[in-house]
Amino acid sequence: MTFKQLEAIYWVARLGGFAQAAARLHTTQSAISKRIQELESLFHTPLFDRTLRTARLTDKGEEMFAVAQRLLGQRDAAVEQFQRPEVIERRLRLGVTELTAMTWLPRLVQRIEAFYPKVVIEPDVDTSVTLRDKLLADELDIVIVPDAFEDPRCEARRVGELEMAWMCKPGMVDTARPLRMHELARYRLLTQSSKSGVGIVVDRWIGAQGMKLPVSVTSNNMLALISMTVSGLGVTYLPWRCLQPMIDSGMLATIKVTPALPVTRYVALYRSDQRSTLVASVTMLAQESCDFTRMFQTEALQPASPDAQPAPAKGRRR
Repeated sequence: MTFKQLEAIYWVARLGGFAQAAARLHTTQSAISKRIQELESLFHTPLFDRTLRTARLTDKGEEMFAVAQRLLGQRDAAVEQFQRPEVIERRLRLGVTELTAMTWLPRLVQRIEAFYPKVVIEPDVDTSVTLRDKLLADELDIVIVPDAFEDPRCEARRVGELEMAWMCKPGMVDTARPLRMHELARYRLLTQSSKSGVGIVVDRWIGAQGMKLPVSVTSNNMLALISMTVSGLGVTYLPWRCLQPMIDSGMLATIKVTPALPVTRYVALYRSDQRSTLVASVTMLAQESCDFTRMFQTEALQPASPDAQPAPAKGRRR
């Protein structure tokens, strides 16, 4: 077998057609067909069901696809390991939540581009659950999400922490005294949905307190929650540090609630069966960049030297 043959079956299966695979591999459709035929001749078995109009794998084709995926991943990891950072040329499919995109994603992108100038970053901003599902479907290489998932198929490395606080429009709630959790039930609650990592963490924590608060409105959109809160449509939990300017200007007010909300840990999540020097380095850069205290952070960076590598950072493996 050759890597060209393995790439052919991998991308035909992934993209759903010979023409699409040819475009992805910058070759002709006839060349892709020839590589597939060579594989089929080598093992004396059809890999695609040619009675259908679409490119559907046979059972043996499914096995070959899994082999191709594994061997191509090992090849890419080996190439990354022995190449200098500044010459690694590949795409990085990076998934982040909306809050990360609003705060420290620009800083992380700057650092990745400084160490890996030839890496093309393909960002995907979505809910935590959707990002996790895309990761498992091999549609993303790494995702930065709240630590809300226990999945043996994934490795999780801690990158930072997020502090949340209950907030409302000034004057809507008496903030002169601390409230008990059950007192929040008097107000319409605006919360993040079950697809949100922060929403999952907070819901679990509330359940652990032996409480179940009524929910009036749920949203996956952080900006929408902030807007609804500023409009006086309800009470919600928000990242208070990056919203401090809105608190200082009188647009939002924090509510002291007992017990206080837990700190939400954020992790870099990637698949256990896919080893990559680039993904490991991006995880370290995320640990250095993670900061939920300010919006849209950037910084002045010097270009990386040829021998530069992200400094090792302590993390957690699960």
